[in-house]
Amino acid sequence: MSTPRGTGPHDGQPVRTAGVAVERARGAAIFVHGRGADARDILGLSALVNPGRIAYAAPEAAGHTWYPNSFLAPIGTNEPGISSGLRVIAALCDGFAGAGIPPERLLLLGFSQGACLILEFVARNPRRYGGVAGLSGGLIGPPGTARDYAGTLDGTPVFMGCDHGDPHIPRERFLETADVLRRMDADVTDRLYPDLGHGINEEEIEAVRRMLRTLAA
Repeated sequence: MSTPRGTGPHDGQPVRTAGVAVERARGAAIFVHGRGADARDILGLSALVNPGRIAYAAPEAAGHTWYPNSFLAPIGTNEPGISSGLRVIAALCDGFAGAGIPPERLLLLGFSQGACLILEFVARNPRRYGGVAGLSGGLIGPPGTARDYAGTLDGTPVFMGCDHGDPHIPRERFLETADVLRRMDADVTDRLYPDLGHGINEEEIEAVRRMLRTLAA
């Protein structure tokens, strides 16, 4: 499994894997890291949530950053990073589908910048997924960005978690994102936590673990 070949900044970047071989997997998961981290960091989460029979893939951003500015900046100022990152996720989804794991058996998870990419990806590419976990993230673009995404998420379970005072993720954008995905027929659980900081807590880990257990069953 690999990232696309082309001229985007994230084309040709490594993809790390964990879990069982895709040929033996009941389900799969794509984990997308945040700014300043790498694929190995986010893939470490698989050891905490893995129920077995899941194949994991984690792409790595060029320079450890998917796009240069805040996710609230005008979208053009974060290009070509955003589009390149979204193509990486699409290529991994296609790779799993080609190996016999369709989107409805696939969990998409991201943290921080990675969560913003994952949430934007599913909004722009709506269909039934096995699950979506957006941890400390939201849909991309400045306030007032049109959210006229076409299509349905067809009951996809979505978990979103964030500190209610996260300095990078405004509460308003977090709640707007949850509302947009609900309007697209996702089954959204959103949690705002006190004193979480920009991190991941045990409740979020357990929510991801439950979705993966369903895929592995």
